[in-house]
Amino acid sequence: MPRVSVALSVYNTNETYLRECIDSILNQTFTDFELLIQNDASTDERVEQVIFSYGDDRIKYQKNERNLGISGTRNALIKRAEGEYIAVMDHDDVCLPTRFEKQVAFLDAHPEVGVLGSWYETFPKVKLKKKPLKSDEIKAALFYSCPILQSCMMMRKSLGACYNERFPVAEDLEMYCGLIEKTAFANLPEVLVRYRGYEGNISKKTQKKMAELSKILRAGLRKKHPRLYLRSIADRIKNKLLRLTGIK
Repeated sequence: MPRVSVALSVYNTNETYLRECIDSILNQTFTDFELLIQNDASTDERVEQVIFSYGDDRIKYQKNERNLGISGTRNALIKRAEGEYIAVMDHDDVCLPTRFEKQVAFLDAHPEVGVLGSWYETFPKVKLKKKPLKSDEIKAALFYSCPILQSCMMMRKSLGACYNERFPVAEDLEMYCGLIEKTAFANLPEVLVRYRGYEGNISKKTQKKMAELSKILRAGLRKKHPRLYLRSIADRIKNKLLRLTGIK
C-alpha cells in the first residue's frame, strides 16, 4: 500500500501543461505513491493520449461517465485513495522534485497536523507567494484569504475530509473551514509548487463566483468562531503595520 495518494483531476487540459504536471509528479524524490488521475469526461481526446503515453505503473486512471465538476471529481479521487496521505494537484501546476519528500517527513514528525501546505511561486510571471506557517495564523487567515493552495496541500486520509459540491470554485475554503476544530494546519516555509497563471486558469475565469461563495462561507465562520475572527483582524493590522515599516 502506498504512503501517498496523489489526487489529480483533469478536464480538457492543455497537452503541454498536462505533461509538465505529470512529469513533475513522476520525478519526485519520494517514490512511494500512487498517481490517481480522474478524467472529468473531457471532450478533448488528447487528454487520454497524453495519459496513456506513460508506462509508469503508479498511474491509475479512471474517466467519469459524465462531467461531475471539480468537487465531485476530487471526491471520487479521495474515495479511490489507498495512501495514508492525500496530495492534491491541479492539472496545470508543477511540483518541485522534493515536494512529497518534505511534506511526508513533516507529517510523520507532526502527528497533530492534518493539513499541510507550503509557499509557492507563480509563473510565467514569477512571484513568490508566502503563506502563514502556524496553525492559529492559518485558521485566522481563512477569514480573508485561502492560506493553503490546493496544489500545495497534503492531508491525512484519516481526517475523512471531502469537498462540498454546493460550493464549486470555493470548495477548498469550505473544506478548510470544516476542519478548523478537527486538526492543526501548517505551511512549509519554502517553495514546493509552481502555480501556473494564465487567462484559461479556472481561478481567473471564476473570480466573481468564487468571491460570492467565499463571502457566504466567511459570514458563517464569523458566527461560529468569533474569537478566531478577532484574531484575524489583529493579524491583518499587525501584518499591515509590518509592511508599512518595511519589516515584512
